[in-house]
Amino acid sequence: MGILMATCLLALFYGFSCLCKLLLRKRDQACYLLAYECHMPPDDMKLSADSCLKIVSRNRNLGLEEFRFLLKTITHSGIGEETYCARNIIQGREETATLEDELAEMDGIIFDALDKLFAQATSISPSQIDILVVNVSMFSPAPSLSSRIVNRYKMRDDIKSFNLSGMGCSATLIAIDVVQNLFKSHKNANAIVVSTESLAPHWYCGVEKSMMLTNCLFRSGGCAMLLTNNRSLKHQAKLKLNHLVRMHTGSNDEAYNCCIQVEDESGNRGFRLTKYLVKAATQSFTKNLQVLAPKMLPLREILRYLLAYRFNNIRTSFTSQKPKAAGALGLNLKTGIEHFCVHPGGRAIIDGIGKSLGLSDYDVEPSRMALHRFGNTSAAGFWYALGYMEAKKRLKKGNRILMSGFGAGFKCNNIVWEVMKDLDDVNVWKDCIDSYPRDLNQVNPFMEKYGWINDDYLGFVRFDMSLFVIE
Repeated sequence: MGILMATCLLALFYGFSCLCKLLLRKRDQACYLLAYECHMPPDDMKLSADSCLKIVSRNRNLGLEEFRFLLKTITHSGIGEETYCARNIIQGREETATLEDELAEMDGIIFDALDKLFAQATSISPSQIDILVVNVSMFSPAPSLSSRIVNRYKMRDDIKSFNLSGMGCSATLIAIDVVQNLFKSHKNANAIVVSTESLAPHWYCGVEKSMMLTNCLFRSGGCAMLLTNNRSLKHQAKLKLNHLVRMHTGSNDEAYNCCIQVEDESGNRGFRLTKYLVKAATQSFTKNLQVLAPKMLPLREILRYLLAYRFNNIRTSFTSQKPKAAGALGLNLKTGIEHFCVHPGGRAIIDGIGKSLGLSDYDVEPSRMALHRFGNTSAAGFWYALGYMEAKKRLKKGNRILMSGFGAGFKCNNIVWEVMKDLDDVNVWKDCIDSYPRDLNQVNPFMEKYGWINDDYLGFVRFDMSLFVIE
């Protein structure tokens, strides 16, 4: 009897010790966002309707139909007149960008964001950074951009630095996943993530419509984030990472090729976006949610959805009706999420994701306004949208944020953040937040100034782009 009791006590002690180790390990794996800063380009890089037309008109290969296509795309893109473009493009050197142009563009964005980040997070200096992850998809010099940062801020010799390229618009979430995994083996560590994109040498100068889209959507911007797993800094944190799920559908040829860098028939390099892009985004997002939803939604919502799905299948087996799609059965993400940060990559993506998730105009407003004010800033776009939420004082302690992004390959990545305290910093929106939200259905400035290009009579005359230049 005594031996049996001793064995039971030993088993209980062993189980208790394993549970304690698991809990302690989970504590060490926490990931907190202490601060983030978005880059605000100078006014001489601003792309108004007139300056945009001036750049487009320099392409002597464009005809009337291509010009009409560009005007239609711009007016339906959801982008306003206050976005920013690389300086060499504005200066008329889009076809002759140099390495100096690329490095100057990166230095201007990255160092500005990091300078502001370290000024905000006064308790942590560059010498206290243990991990550095930089993601720029279209530019990978040697030494790397991460080495350039280490040199500029004189960081420690033992820093763990990484440079990600080719990851597309969802690269920020991939970089955070890298940090989160490194936190598992590094206690009380501080990490920096830098996200931006190189536009200087990547302006498409051809006439293929599927490759002209990027000129209409992508703009200059960038962001730097400071993360830690040091629980003693928890009280300073803005956000805590609750869940992160990545999905890669690159084994599907159509998904792989729907967003890809290629050369057109004339040898002009650019980024081709195909019609399959929206379908690829929908499919990858659905697969991602199948993994993420059980983690972030309450059990009652999961059970309700499963019962509705099962009933739908039973009902259709006795009738001739087609079964409803899973999304039409109403998985209510708002039972586990208060705010939605859809990547502001384009109006079609924002509206498509919003509709499929049953989101209101209020829910997608931050993404729409970030797209309008700053354009598609690639992997940094999430943080301009998050900054909008904070500037509008939407984020309250305990709220949860779903951050959803898509990238070439084809990738879909989702993060769920928890707000650690009420947030109200106006950040990069300080000069314009009072003028938002804007009515995006009002007359577009591009159409208002250049809508005459759609007049029918132009089809009967020869349209000479060389004469259509704004001085």
